[in-house]
Amino acid sequence: MVEPTYHTLDNGLRIVHLHLKGCAVGHCGFVVNAGSRDEDLVAGEGGLAHFVEHTIFKGTRRRRSWHIINRMEAVGGELNAFTTKEDTVVYSSFPHGNTRRALDLLVDLVTASQFPDAELEREREVVRDEIASYLDVPAEAVFDDFEDMVYAGTPLGHNILGTDAGVGALGSGDCRRWLARHYTVSHMALFYAGPDTAEAFVRLAARMCSTMPVDDPLPPTCTQKELPDFDVSVHDEVRTIGSHQAHVVIGCALPVRNRRSKVSMALLANILGGPGMNSRLNMLLRERRGLVYSVEAATTHFRDSSMFTVYFGCDHEDRRRCHDIVCRTIEAAAATPMTARAFDGARRQYLGQILLADDNTSERIISLARAMIHHDEAQGGTPRPMTRAELSALMSTLTPGDIQEVAAALAPRLISLALV
Repeated sequence: MVEPTYHTLDNGLRIVHLHLKGCAVGHCGFVVNAGSRDEDLVAGEGGLAHFVEHTIFKGTRRRRSWHIINRMEAVGGELNAFTTKEDTVVYSSFPHGNTRRALDLLVDLVTASQFPDAELEREREVVRDEIASYLDVPAEAVFDDFEDMVYAGTPLGHNILGTDAGVGALGSGDCRRWLARHYTVSHMALFYAGPDTAEAFVRLAARMCSTMPVDDPLPPTCTQKELPDFDVSVHDEVRTIGSHQAHVVIGCALPVRNRRSKVSMALLANILGGPGMNSRLNMLLRERRGLVYSVEAATTHFRDSSMFTVYFGCDHEDRRRCHDIVCRTIEAAAATPMTARAFDGARRQYLGQILLADDNTSERIISLARAMIHHDEAQGGTPRPMTRAELSALMSTLTPGDIQEVAAALAPRLISLALV
């Protein structure tokens, strides 16, 4: 397994590099430490991070929209971006030999986008269609609505896409101010995975990124974005949308946790509802009872909290039964520790799944860059996330008691949302 290397340019720009000798494809891009949680809703910025992600391709001082679209596609490459609650990623994948072309374009986009009015009007309709389309997919909408419910009253408690009315009010000036405020060296990390050596890529980046805007580093996020008390009352909410199935999320949020607790929570999620068909909830709900098509458990780690969720879709008449089975299963994990044999098997399975996931190079390098930004802030300047060897070493120290402890923290806080 090739491990990444980490570098910092003279201007402070952080770089994570993954050398894949002999690989025919390269992946390069920027992670920007700005997402929907950074929006000022009072100032009408709801949806702005996502809107900028869409419109950043619509023209720079050097290029028009058509030239941006064709710059990488002309050589068989791709140009893309996405927004999360906490960051924005702008990146390109391309055949070997086009790293300079890609980096030149990416630097132009994140530093010199102009957001022309005519282009914004066309893209505004695309974003509105995206807002409408997500409402047609309740299996996705229920996650956003659940997050909004859990984090109500905090910067994490509003939809990334924004609202139709809010997006309609955003203009070029809003986008340029967002770019100036957040798309600076201290808020970004550059990543590359491919056949170019670290020495060659860092040398190229030093030349091409030397004029990027620099400002003072952000203070630690946990002192900047205060979250509410997480001792929420246990409650279940059902919203009628007229769907053919009931779509249910059960879970809760916990304050920021150390690495050991985060890994334990991830392992618990994998045991309960990971991708393996032998997960506990898949066996209980699908294989033994035929109540659901799929059930999945997951963890989402924000900079200052962690969220645990279980999702399933089922017939309306089975919703309550499935809900109770999920809650009882988590309570059982809190009450009774796993046997040593079962725990060793679960740990081995989880590590194997991580190795398979790492086979997706673009996802791995983006995850490394995102982790680097957030660990730099949340971990008091830690220069990088865990390597696979470090993760394996930490996993080897876990015990059934760690899983039981996490389950015990989750069980009394569980809430649920059902779209029916």
